[in-house]
Amino acid sequence: MPSVDTAVTDVASATTKFFKRVLPIMLVMLVCNQLNRSNIGYAQEHLQADVGIGAAAYGFGAGLFFIAYAIFELPSNVMMEKYGAKVWLARIMVSWGIVSFLMAFVQNETMFYVLRFLLGAAEAGFFPAVIFYFARWVPAGHRGKATAIFIAGSSVAAAISGPVAGSLLSLHDVLGLRGWQWLFGVEGVLSVVVGIVVFFLLDAKIQDAKWLGAAEKAALSAAIAREDAEHAASSAGKGTVNRWKMLLNPQILLLCGIYFAVQLSIYANTFWLPTIIKRIPGTTDLSVGFLSAIPWVCAVFAMYFAAKWQDKAKSKRPLLAVALLVAAGGTLAAAVASPVIALVFLAVAAMGFKSASPLFWTIPQSGLHPMVLAPAIAIINSLGNLGGFVAPFGFGLIKEQTGSVMPGLFALAAASTIAAGLVFFLKERRTHAPDAERTDEPGENATATELVASR
Repeated sequence: MPSVDTAVTDVASATTKFFKRVLPIMLVMLVCNQLNRSNIGYAQEHLQADVGIGAAAYGFGAGLFFIAYAIFELPSNVMMEKYGAKVWLARIMVSWGIVSFLMAFVQNETMFYVLRFLLGAAEAGFFPAVIFYFARWVPAGHRGKATAIFIAGSSVAAAISGPVAGSLLSLHDVLGLRGWQWLFGVEGVLSVVVGIVVFFLLDAKIQDAKWLGAAEKAALSAAIAREDAEHAASSAGKGTVNRWKMLLNPQILLLCGIYFAVQLSIYANTFWLPTIIKRIPGTTDLSVGFLSAIPWVCAVFAMYFAAKWQDKAKSKRPLLAVALLVAAGGTLAAAVASPVIALVFLAVAAMGFKSASPLFWTIPQSGLHPMVLAPAIAIINSLGNLGGFVAPFGFGLIKEQTGSVMPGLFALAAASTIAAGLVFFLKERRTHAPDAERTDEPGENATATELVASR
């Protein structure tokens, strides 16, 4: 039997290999995900000119994605648990790629609505599947880092999406296709190809990984099994966790509400940032694409420093509240500034609301065991993501009625301010000082019942 020191070394070695080999694959998947989510933001004016989809119809169609996402998130999660994260992640990518490709042939509002709904249904379960995959491969002490890197990758993906979209839109009339058709077609095909490749690159189980040595496989499997056994022992006699009871718990409702506000800001900017930037005189599709990357690049740096401060903070609540207030301040200033200065303040806002996302997830994740992590996150994620429906639809209605999206920015600032206040009603698990030899994160083996119980 290997010594404890040898086992720890083997687990550390296996985890390092996971970060180097598997995490980059996940980040490529995330880039494809972001491209297919945000591309209609860059195509909005072209869809209006060529297909007759107005601002309100565009906003409603953009938001329908999240209605379908919320409806199908839990069923998708159940299927993922049945077939495994590897198979389900590949299925999700291929499905959303096919639907995105079909967007290149949209001809009217009804078809637009149907395809946006199908895209949400196809993508539902992507985030929980990734988190569940981490839970089956990464020991608790490193799982938070893996999740943080993955979430931070969304800002990099958003920054890439602008230049890519601008370049594809510039292919206007090439081979008789409109620029927006190239945008949807190319990005849809890319997701299908990556989904197929992912199926062959990802391993379903630790024992299937040819890139791990025998000792590393044994040590990593034992570490994950030990965590599962500790959880089973701690939850013995407590019964199963009822998802509906979790949903009705005040703490879960608070988490859903705060995440709703975060998603309002994220998706208002995702779908309407290009429109706001087009107020700057002399911009083209290509320049709008590159200028749209600026807020997301700034967000990457903000998330890096937020993560460093987070590691030193005993409580994440003050940091999360500050991030939300920064988002509110930047958004409010952007609403009253000139177009060029508004872009600067939107970058400030992005630094706030994008930093808020990983800070937020440390609060529920710290008390969730991997075996219940996916369904619990699915509840918060699916309901919080309804902000992705309200934001684009609300902005669309506002623009159609007023001719401007600026009043919508005032509403976003108010929502972020309210969420910052709600943060202090959250209850965090109190942890002891970390032991030098401890490898798991504090609270990682807590049950979902303990998480949602009022303390």
